[in-house]
Parts: sequence; C-alpha cells; structure tokens
Amino acid sequence: MSAVDAELVEMMSAVFAAHREQHEPGEGVAELWSRLDELGLVRLTGSEESGGSGAGWAEAAELLRTAVWNGVRIPLAEHDLLACWLLDIVGLPVDDARRTACLLDDDGAARDVPWAADSESVVLLWQSATGYQAADVAASSLSITAGHNNAGEPRDGVRVDLAALTGSPVPDEAVAQFMRRAALVRAVQVCAALDRILALSVAYSRERTQFGRPLAKFQAVQNLVADIAAESALARAATDGALAEALRSDWSSPHLDFLVAVARSCAGHAASVVVRNAHQVHGAIGTTKEHRLHEFTMPALAWRSEYGSVAHWDEVLTDHATGAGADGLWALVTATGG
Repeated sequence: MSAVDAELVEMMSAVFAAHREQHEPGEGVAELWSRLDELGLVRLTGSEESGGSGAGWAEAAELLRTAVWNGVRIPLAEHDLLACWLLDIVGLPVDDARRTACLLDDDGAARDVPWAADSESVVLLWQSATGYQAADVAASSLSITAGHNNAGEPRDGVRVDLAALTGSPVPDEAVAQFMRRAALVRAVQVCAALDRILALSVAYSRERTQFGRPLAKFQAVQNLVADIAAESALARAATDGALAEALRSDWSSPHLDFLVAVARSCAGHAASVVVRNAHQVHGAIGTTKEHRLHEFTMPALAWRSEYGSVAHWDEVLTDHATGAGADGLWALVTATGG
C-alpha cells in the first residue's frame, strides 16, 4: 500500500485526541461528525464529483486506526466505505445524510446493524427474484430495534416490508465485495485496538513497581507482553497483506477471499491472547472504569465477531485448504495458485 501523508495522519490524530479529551466513548458523535465533515473526512474515499474527498482505502484505513487508537467510536467505515460506496456502485445520489448499510434476509430483516438507530438513512441490500437490489431508505421509515454490542456501540435490528421496496440492481460481484470490505474494516479496527493494548501494557509494566522493581523486570510479565506483541504483529501483517492485495487488484483478486479469511482468523485468535494477557499484566486496575484498557479490549472482542465470527472464518480457511488439496496447499498459502 502507498504511504499516507504524515501531515494528514497528524491532523486525524489531533482531531480524535481532542474529541476524546472532552467526551467519553460514544458521546458527542454529532459534534465530531460535523467537525470531520468540515475537514472532508466523512466521505474520504468518495469521488470529488459526488462530493467526496477522492482519497483511497489507505487513507481510510489510517482514519479508522487513529479513531480506534484514541478510543473514538463513530460510523465512518459504515458510512463511507460501505453505504456511500454502494450508492456510487448502483448510481444513486449521495447527500449529506449520515448512513449505514445492511444485507437483509428473505424476511426483510437484519440483525446487529451498526449505528442504524443513529443514522438518517440506511442503504438496504437484498436478494429479489431477479437478483440483488439496493435502496437508500430513510431510517424513519424503517422498523428499527435499538441494541448494542459488548463494547456499547449501537447494533440494531432492522426490518422492512420487501414488497414495498423499490431497488436498483446490484451486480453479484458488488455484493461479494461489500462483504469483503465489511470484513476487512473490522480486521483493521481489531488490529488498531490490539496495537493500543500493546502500548498500554508496555507503559504500565514499565511504570508499575512490585517488590521494588518495575513489572517489566519480571520474566513472567515479559513473556505476557511478548506474546501480546507477537499476536498483534501477526494479525496486523495478515490484515495489511489482505488489504494490499485488495487495493492492488481493485478488489478482484482470486486470492482475496482466502486472504480476508486469514486476516479475520488471525485477528480473531490474536484478540483472545492479547486481551487475556493485557488484563493479567494490568491486574485489577485494568478492569476498572478509571483505566482506559477496557476501551480497547471490549471493542476488540466485539469486532472480531462482526461480519463473521472467528469460527466462521476458521471454517472458511478449512474449506480453502481442503479444496486446494495436498498438491495445491503451498500455492494457496503463498497466493500463487490459480
């Protein structure tokens, strides 16, 4: 992936850091959204012709990382990378409304839709008798049941009468890409949370003393932190590799489904080790509201199960491996297979 401009990253970080100093996680979203909109960050990857900033996924991924690093929860990915992208794909207009997106089942329902109750409009995706359809529907006209994930982020139920919907046709490949994009979004966010957990654990182990020595001097603590670092690095490498291939191939690589599954599996399993070890390093203080550790451990555990559970992605990997067979497994792993 191409390097992201350092000044842009610094500006992103400053905005999120300033917001987090004044607000608890999940609070002041409307105020922050207005600020990000002024800076051209709300539709970072949208084309300039459609009112976006014309940036790419590399910049969008950095935006997500800086938000997570600062403990800020806001539907930037759902709005820009999923909902507005779908509207661009099907040729529907995009206005200033805040959006999310979801895939409906045959009964016109979707569970755990991110930020639906907080959105002004929801881009609905469903399969009709003639193929997939998409429509941009005002949230006020939908039946929305408010809910939350374990990190306290809005994850709502959405229901609509499919017979009353009029949609625009969506190519099957666009639907597949929607799912890949959503899966990678969560992998990027999980990795950012794991990186922040590592930083917090390193800092705490150096600052906290026990029996007259910093915790970092104890071999047991060193082992815990080393495992956090190793698992975080593995998850990040897998996720960066999948994202790089997606961008290189414009999301059309025949290896992408496998690479996305690798990223999600690695990030999911890494979250278990990182969260467990980090709480062991921090001890009782890490479970209190006064310490920020929970702002990153809880989202990491919640995000790893969205857009496919860890078990789901492990099963996808198993299917790829068994499908390749003994003769094709090496080519699959090295992404040189056909």
